[in-house]
Amino acid sequence: MAHLWLPFTQMRSFRPQTRTFVRGSGTMLEDARGTRVYDAVSSIWTILHGHCHPRIVEAIARQAATLDHATLLGASNPAAATLAERLCALTDMDRAFFCSDGASAIEAAIKMAAQYWQNLGRPQRRRFVRMANAYHGDTIGAMSVSDIGLFKSRFGELTFETRALRDGAALGPDVAAVIVEPLVQAAAGMQLVDRTAYDALRDIEPLLIVDEIATGFGRTGTMFAYEQTALRPDVLCLGKSITGGALALSCALVRRRVYDAFLGDDGARVHFFHGHSYAGNPVACAAALASLDLFDEETTLERAAGIARRAGARLQNLRHHPLVLEARQCGAMIGIELRGDAWRVADRLYEAGHFTRPIGEVLQFVPPLCSTDIEIDAFFDALSGALAS
Repeated sequence: MAHLWLPFTQMRSFRPQTRTFVRGSGTMLEDARGTRVYDAVSSIWTILHGHCHPRIVEAIARQAATLDHATLLGASNPAAATLAERLCALTDMDRAFFCSDGASAIEAAIKMAAQYWQNLGRPQRRRFVRMANAYHGDTIGAMSVSDIGLFKSRFGELTFETRALRDGAALGPDVAAVIVEPLVQAAAGMQLVDRTAYDALRDIEPLLIVDEIATGFGRTGTMFAYEQTALRPDVLCLGKSITGGALALSCALVRRRVYDAFLGDDGARVHFFHGHSYAGNPVACAAALASLDLFDEETTLERAAGIARRAGARLQNLRHHPLVLEARQCGAMIGIELRGDAWRVADRLYEAGHFTRPIGEVLQFVPPLCSTDIEIDAFFDALSGALAS
């Protein structure tokens, strides 16, 4: 640990002896002391089918022994092509542009929207509209379309101006795109958005970018959260759980009208001026394909529904606890806002064998979608004990 700098972490108070994970299996992580803890936050919303799932591990090993990496800049590979086809079939989108992680997919979507209107001869459409309390990542473009001061206030001079969706003049003739999170604003503390809030975004002229990086792949009860709303994305950003949590990968899926605006003669230079070195990495794509297979083989969506029911039942008692300000749930995404010190409660949970990470005073419970009723009950029993103490 002498040379490692952790994100979103005060290194002076970090205790590596209790937070260095050396092994994972199923829903459990093991730290350097040999202590096993339940991964109650899915390693920040990434793990779906469990750590080191044999099907995903085998797919990674097989692909790594065949083709470890090949660029997508002017080239292709079978794993990326197959994954693009599978994702488009799942979402009724038409093309997949692969990136590295969630924020890079948002950056691609922002630049895609800007160049789309340039290519159509309407460069005045260059403004972006976002929701209140939005969070889309920590890179400059992603921060610009976000709205949480804690994450962006120090870097305000680096970001570009955006408009809030609640502004009546927000969708003027200079708007390139509107970007939204469907149903759950996870980084805002699992804030829930009413489905009707999206009704005004039907048939708008600006592009509609839907950020499913946190909510995608079964977390909210359907494969993608936008399916439960009136949203029809022009650009759909996926990440986090796309590989089942095994490797970094993301993508921006687009509809044909977006893709077609980038087609032309070589000399016209209307092709998309953006790319990532490891976009469409074959090993990551193989992991993603194995993860998609597991949705059918292990009935993941049905298991997610069971987790939501069990957790929802346990939340009922917690809602009346004097230290609980509010409990919010959408499927298997849960935020429990406390009146006291959420970090202190999280530390006590860790001592009891459960790993989570608060957002401010909001305790997260976003379990792997392979969790059992026994594991869910154990988490809530431990949480009740931590609150009581």
